[in-house]
Amino acid sequence: MAEPCIFCDIVGGKYGTKFLYEDEACVAFADVKPMAPTHILVVPREHHPRLQAAAEEEKLLGRLMSVAAKVVKDRDFRVVVNDGADAGQTVYHLHVHVLSGRHFGWPPG
Repeated sequence: MAEPCIFCDIVGGKYGTKFLYEDEACVAFADVKPMAPTHILVVPREHHPRLQAAAEEEKLLGRLMSVAAKVVKDRDFRVVVNDGADAGQTVYHLHVHVLSGRHFGWPPG
């Protein structure tokens, strides 16, 4: 049996999460622990545990970036993908963090 996945549950409607965007490939919703005034997650409907596991899914990866740009509506923003434990990934379902509403320093981390 597969490990339980909170994002699969959210995509499947288990928690009644309000989607800010949805299409046949992905959904977007507000992060419950925001790291910026605007913190939206863009999550593919299909389970991919990591970015590396979806590396050949170029159409899906492009779709995630396109949706990331749409959900912030003409504001400056940062896109973050954590891939693996050392990179800070805590939910093993590919997802894109879209952060906006404050200044972000460089380098990150």
